[in-house]
Amino acid sequence: MFSNFDITTAKWGDVRAMSSYDMAILPWGATEPHNWHLPYCTDMLTAQAVAFEVAQKAHERGVNAMVLPGIPLGSQNPGQIQLPYCIHTSASTQFAILKDVVNSLKHQGIHKLLIMSGHGGNLFKAMIRDLMIEDPSMVIAHNEWFAFVPRKDYFEELDDDHAGEQETSVMLHYYPQLVKMEMAQDGHYSKFAIDGLNHKVAWLPRDWSKVTESTGVGDPRKATAEKGRKYMEAVIPKMVDFVVDFATKSIY
Repeated sequence: MFSNFDITTAKWGDVRAMSSYDMAILPWGATEPHNWHLPYCTDMLTAQAVAFEVAQKAHERGVNAMVLPGIPLGSQNPGQIQLPYCIHTSASTQFAILKDVVNSLKHQGIHKLLIMSGHGGNLFKAMIRDLMIEDPSMVIAHNEWFAFVPRKDYFEELDDDHAGEQETSVMLHYYPQLVKMEMAQDGHYSKFAIDGLNHKVAWLPRDWSKVTESTGVGDPRKATAEKGRKYMEAVIPKMVDFVVDFATKSIY
């Protein structure tokens, strides 16, 4: 369905038939455990699914968005990197990858890029500033698909941020065959002993080995595909509107 937008399935015969691309979308996730029931690459898979759907709907409105291969290389916390198959990617490595992607796009005449992040630990703002100062012809935006529509109207468990009800519901919507709900743990987690850290007075990375036994943060057991569908019905139109505007309008 998305062969004209997804280079992991597209063939040159598909791509050459497109008149041009207005922009690119780069799904970016991580490789880390997600409780007991979700795949390690959940953050990349969800970002990729959202990118495909947004690109398809934007195409129906006259915008061609190239969906690049999803990147499963994220920034991890202490206590996560010690877990099997968990991969921590430094900010300098992420920046090198992003810079190479941007340079490749410029050679193809594409000067607008949306990074669609599925992993809250990835911080791209400084990288984007550096790249846009280096070449003002390149316009790069960053989006976290899970963060701009409030959860409260769609989910019961609001105090979760990793493999909880929201993320599990969206995975059940897009990839039900990859979810094993019978294995889901309750996602109980411990907060900091210092109250100011819990209330964002200051920040430091959580030590995952001291925070959660299941690797999840938040209870996923009330998740359903229907909740995921309804939530994405609120998210996708806003994303499509943005992509169409981003591709066709000047920024200022």
